[in-house]
Amino acid sequence: MTKLSVNVNKVATLRNTRTLEIPSVVKLSQLALDAGAHGITVHPRPDQRHIRLADVSELAVLLQAYPAAEYNIEGNPFHGLSEHCERVRPAQATLVPDAREAFTSNHGWNLIELDAAARAALARAVSELKALGCRVSLFLDPVTDMMPIARELGADRVELYTEPYAAAVAAGRARESLALYARAAEAARALGLGVNAGHDLNLQNLGQFVRGAGPIDEVSIGHALIADALELGMAETVRRYLSLCSSTGA
Repeated sequence: MTKLSVNVNKVATLRNTRTLEIPSVVKLSQLALDAGAHGITVHPRPDQRHIRLADVSELAVLLQAYPAAEYNIEGNPFHGLSEHCERVRPAQATLVPDAREAFTSNHGWNLIELDAAARAALARAVSELKALGCRVSLFLDPVTDMMPIARELGADRVELYTEPYAAAVAAGRARESLALYARAAEAARALGLGVNAGHDLNLQNLGQFVRGAGPIDEVSIGHALIADALELGMAETVRRYLSLCSSTGA
């Protein structure tokens, strides 16, 4: 079964519009875990516009009560991710090439175009995070030629950036897009890399993705899942996403 990690950034975004500390990032994360989610994801950015420093620590404490669940921290390794991971030692660190001013993640690492110095710096970041006990995943576009480079850099997994897939589904081009992801995932697995996926996956496109590009180890879903939770409640929403993550999902 593909594991589901719930990204709670948007819970923090809503909370930060007031000073009342509601909704609670920890409470909503607990509801997700109690409903069967396999983990919690956060993507703290330097400006703390959603996830704050305190959230990272408080969620680490929460996850201690759920030993089967995993804590995944995403971010740019050169903009503070490593410091977060050194403090709380998450199960997984997902390296994303976001610029500081990026509105949201909008591309993966272009490993092919990195010069020697940039590759060396990224390899050092991977090595340092692994030394902390983190499984390391690199956020990549579905390009098969990048998978050997990810392996050379020391990554344990890749996370395939799925916004292009979501756009293709909306445009009626799902089959063509899925073929790209399936080839990239196959290339990664052939090298011994695990395969995660995330960005703009939702109740309408997740099942098709898991069946067509799989096997996928984990999906990290935030924006759509939190939006669905406003209508359905967190527990019911998690159950519906888990159904789609299973091999028998519709």
